[in-house]
Amino acid sequence: MSRPLSPARLRPGDVLRVGGAGLRTRPLRVFLSALGIAIGIAAMTAVVGISSSSRAQLDAQLSALGTNLLTVAPGDTMFGDTATLPTESVAMIRRIGPVNQVAATGKVPGAKVYRNDHIPAGQSGGISVQAANLDLPATVGATQAAGTWLNAATERYPAVVLGASTAQRLGVTEAGPDVQVLVGGRWFTVVGILDPVPLAPELDSAALIGWPAAQSYLDFDGYPTTVYTRARETQVEAVRAVLAATANPEAPNEVKVSRPSDALAARQATDRAFTGLLLGLGAVALLVGGVGVANTMVISVLERRAEIGLRRSLGATRPQVLVQFLTESLLLSALGGVGGVLLGVAVTTLYSGTQGWPTVVPAWVTGGGVAATLVIGMIAGLYPAIRAARLSPTEALATP
Repeated sequence: MSRPLSPARLRPGDVLRVGGAGLRTRPLRVFLSALGIAIGIAAMTAVVGISSSSRAQLDAQLSALGTNLLTVAPGDTMFGDTATLPTESVAMIRRIGPVNQVAATGKVPGAKVYRNDHIPAGQSGGISVQAANLDLPATVGATQAAGTWLNAATERYPAVVLGASTAQRLGVTEAGPDVQVLVGGRWFTVVGILDPVPLAPELDSAALIGWPAAQSYLDFDGYPTTVYTRARETQVEAVRAVLAATANPEAPNEVKVSRPSDALAARQATDRAFTGLLLGLGAVALLVGGVGVANTMVISVLERRAEIGLRRSLGATRPQVLVQFLTESLLLSALGGVGGVLLGVAVTTLYSGTQGWPTVVPAWVTGGGVAATLVIGMIAGLYPAIRAARLSPTEALATP
């Protein structure tokens, strides 16, 4: 008595070969379907990668500049007028134990800056004139783009240091004894130009002169308008709590205290929200790619009914047909997922390189991108695979 024949078993390698053969017969359609998946994954990878690279650059910048800079400025009086800081405020703040560095600037009201005396008075370019202490660059982390900073000699004479934006607006590219600008109706020699100051951007659009020179030549009243304070990292909040009362003991409610690094942190939070929006758009693109995979697999089942019928008549079971078409769908999605991740990493690397940022692509993005495509491929290919498995040999072979 003969034993009943048992269906042949498909090993994992056989399943991959059969699934790959189905894709190789339709290369253009496979490419277009995989491209839809790749675009969605590339968009998501690039968005997260660029955002992470930007945050890494910002974190590195904050680490270099420090988050221990506090600024003190006059607020408003109870009648709504602008208050003033006492002239002794800088000295009083310097006496706070955890404070390491203190420097101040004082706005010179009414003083305008011009490249020469032929420019109309109304075209001042919004440049402010500010008196500055000698230790201002060390306190705020400013560096020189050209020339030098003020010293004990030049702070008493008509010498000026231009902020980065100020120099650009005036068309000044170098410093020296032959370079002069008109400040408050008097010629000042440009002795230096600053690089942009991230933690004190108000200095970028300022012309900075020595405190004694401002009092001698421009009738400066001597009141500081911004006091920059560096405190020990572990004592920043404690110093922040006593700054207002120290700067103006008689009216601490008329003093504003802020930390410039908080503004950069807020910008980082805004970037995160924007990243979330772009990730949503990437998810929509990924969904469209999944629909493309489903469409490709449904058409493949319709076109290959004769093949399915022949395989079923030769002994292939329904589970084997189901696994074959599900494997095709997974391979198609994996092809798009891997291609999308590589494209997203390439875009991130290119953009970060042009911005001078470190390239950071989190591992969870690359791994999650491929995993997401496999899940989408399984969902998209499940219905066509079930439909193919349900076809009987006679039905499939009888269909023209």
